[in-house]
Amino acid sequence: MKLNNLEKSPGSVHAKKRVGRGNASGNGTTAGRGMNGQKSRSGSKTRSYFEGGQMPLSRRIPKRGFCNIFKKEYAIINLEKLNRFNDDEVINPERFLEEGMIKKIGDGIKILGGGAINKKITVRAHRFSQEAIKKIESAGGKVEVI
Repeated sequence: MKLNNLEKSPGSVHAKKRVGRGNASGNGTTAGRGMNGQKSRSGSKTRSYFEGGQMPLSRRIPKRGFCNIFKKEYAIINLEKLNRFNDDEVINPERFLEEGMIKKIGDGIKILGGGAINKKITVRAHRFSQEAIKKIESAGGKVEVI
């Protein structure tokens, strides 16, 4: 089989329907839109969720839960990731961004106590977990809340 031998399957190709070209064509007068109603009019469009006046599905389904519009989104960093810094270094949120540890600061940075830290560093962040404070101070570092 070669590209020059290929043919379309019989019945797979149809001629374009020429609507509104007289009654003899079979699609004259109403041009295949039926008699009356919303869809017979020109420019008729309905929203994808419109159900002909029936209560839409999005309104029939019960709403559950609560969305707190005042919730704060903190960028989270675990302690084990702080081992890449040198001893006696001061690390702040801008430094986290430079290193690519977070994508954006948002409402602040929270340091969590995941993993171990063996560097004596000063960490400046908006929040710290109790475990993280314990581990940083036991390694000889400092914690500063911004």
